[in-house]
Amino acid sequence: MKRREFIANAACAAASLSLSACQGSSPAITPPPVIPPVQPNRDFAHHRFGVNYTPSQDWWYSWQNWNLDSIKQDLDAIASVGVDHMRIFPIWPVFQTGAASFSTAALDLLSQLLTEMGTRGLDAVIPVFTGQLSGHYFLPVFNEADPAFYTDNGFWNAQALYIKKLAALINAHNNIIGFDFGNEVDTCWSAPLATGDAWMAKMMALMNSACPGGTHVNGISASWYCYHTFSPKALTENLLPVMHCYPYWLGSLNYGGPMDPPSTQLLSASAALIRSYAGNLQKPVWAGEYNTCIVSMPETQQAAWLEAATMSAIDAGVCWFTYWDSHDLNPKFTDFNAVEYSLGLFTNAGVIKEQGKTYKQLIAAYKGKTVTLPTATLPPPPASLDLDTTWQWLLDYMKWKP
Repeated sequence: MKRREFIANAACAAASLSLSACQGSSPAITPPPVIPPVQPNRDFAHHRFGVNYTPSQDWWYSWQNWNLDSIKQDLDAIASVGVDHMRIFPIWPVFQTGAASFSTAALDLLSQLLTEMGTRGLDAVIPVFTGQLSGHYFLPVFNEADPAFYTDNGFWNAQALYIKKLAALINAHNNIIGFDFGNEVDTCWSAPLATGDAWMAKMMALMNSACPGGTHVNGISASWYCYHTFSPKALTENLLPVMHCYPYWLGSLNYGGPMDPPSTQLLSASAALIRSYAGNLQKPVWAGEYNTCIVSMPETQQAAWLEAATMSAIDAGVCWFTYWDSHDLNPKFTDFNAVEYSLGLFTNAGVIKEQGKTYKQLIAAYKGKTVTLPTATLPPPPASLDLDTTWQWLLDYMKWKP
């Protein structure tokens, strides 16, 4: 309820009570109950748009080579597009230097980044166990072979300490959406489904306790489509299921061209797949990462894909969108897959690309608008948890025959 409405209602109620007291016979008029507003970080009924933050100059090595002026320039560029949140990446071994030790310098930098984001109206999603980023691995010094990440008591104690340390920091800021478990932890640490599901439930409970009121998520990649660490059914039991959709990596080009439905409708079809596993057409879905990752597409076509994919997902009732990523990978880093150097909304110099212009237009048109949820009945989920069977389900949903 808006402040003026609240004051007006309170004044009316006070006047009524006063009149009743003077008359001595009329009963007191009970004011209507005040309905608390939906917390912004749990408002899944309206569209939000954000971006995964890739520092333009020093990538995620920025934590060890901090340049506040460069960071501010990045944030100014990002804010100019109109996004309302960023997914940011504390690098686990940089922040937790040992099982029970932490870098106070890195924690201070995270607080500084959150403050700078807040001044620009940007909320933060914080992946914790990272882990894997763009095919590069940042593993803690106490890492052990699979499935220790999910089963070892010592590993759990270290994880729990890290969560509590981060929570103590972020709870002091008012621009936090919540924790993400990591950047696709299912691509970094593997386990049988039952083991992964049990750890996920335990970790979600810890995050809810350490940072109450946050929207905490498990941003995974492969587990929606094939047998991989977390079961789709368990993932749908989370408050807000998250999908990472990349036509190149998932194999869309096996079924059509880059602008055909297997690519442009991957988000909307994946959202339907998630809701089918949930058995709930109303289940909110967040596109936590999406891009083509198809190097051969020119910039104008990348922008056209972004518009088509986002519009299809909006029509399918996807509530939040977080594009991958903000800035192209700086070419001074030479040991990465070629695709990583062209994924940004901006160049390294902060020049907006065609993708950025298109995203800005989409945000202007849809940010804050009410999500329209689908009503059509969905088929049951795939009969088996393997990529071929899942793709057939997706193609049937798209009504596409390769």
